[in-house]
Amino acid sequence: MPDLSMSHASRFKRALPAAASIAALLAIASPAGAQTVFVSNEKGNSITVIDAKTRQVTATIPVGERPRGIALSPDGKTLYICASDEDHIEVLDTESLEVTGTLPSGPDPELMTIAPDGSRLYAANEDDNLVTVIDLATGDAVAEVQVGVEPEGMAVSPDGKTIVNTSETTNMAHFIDADSFEIVANVLVDQRPRFAQFTDDGSEVWVSAEIGGTVSVIDVATKEIKKKISFSVPGLQPEAIQPVGIRITKDRSKAFVALGPANRVAVVNAQTFEVEKYLLVGQRVWQLAFTPDESELYATNGVSNDVSVIDVAKLKTVVSIPVGSFPWGVAIKP
Repeated sequence: MPDLSMSHASRFKRALPAAASIAALLAIASPAGAQTVFVSNEKGNSITVIDAKTRQVTATIPVGERPRGIALSPDGKTLYICASDEDHIEVLDTESLEVTGTLPSGPDPELMTIAPDGSRLYAANEDDNLVTVIDLATGDAVAEVQVGVEPEGMAVSPDGKTIVNTSETTNMAHFIDADSFEIVANVLVDQRPRFAQFTDDGSEVWVSAEIGGTVSVIDVATKEIKKKISFSVPGLQPEAIQPVGIRITKDRSKAFVALGPANRVAVVNAQTFEVEKYLLVGQRVWQLAFTPDESELYATNGVSNDVSVIDVAKLKTVVSIPVGSFPWGVAIKP
């Protein structure tokens, strides 16, 4: 995590200190050890904070314009926020709930991922067809990688050696070497890939195609697609089924796929790649996040302005929690 003291102010622009301080004062303290859920509200220009134990909203924090992708540092002390219309990444202290500075992401950051050791942040810059690499110790952008048109999805392998970016218009998953920042492979997937997720063992990366309506399972060793997963919801037209966010259990028994305006989360057997069930959630489900023990899955519903909580063992949606306007990203702190 970068040093955000005033002695390093030249590296960071101060971002919304007054508004963030007010939000922090309004926050309701959560019980010690309780899990905290952070949700970015794309049109509300805010972060909603939820106590996962009580399922109550405890704070709403004003941030920069159009917050979308969010990610936690490995130690959970820092939340990074893609403020897309501000052309930077905001840095939120998860204890004080104050925005403490910004990072130079490049134009229109949409999604990002953090290296497993917490040393680097990789951000997709949708407008400039770049992946920006930020050194989190110094707060400096250290590299820019030219990728396909409209990059969005970002993932990093569990060993930290490989970065994957998806480009929406080029319809490719780009495999990038994390040492050289060179593209080592381009894998053609279906139309408008939005998200990438590695399995916990690093052997596969799953890529959702929003318009194509599929998820491609790519073998990391061969860089070949080993399976394309399709979806069919009774009573819905195929064009309403738009896969976006993906989460895979650590034991690779199940995968969950957000299906956008289909208002469902698909449950997939991650060994056989068969769809087992569709769970009804809110309107236009977008991104997903497990609680650390994987007992629950949170899903952001952009049009109904809420998040759905799914019981993973029972495969059942158990509650809906109202949040801000157009919830987009979600991250959960232990």
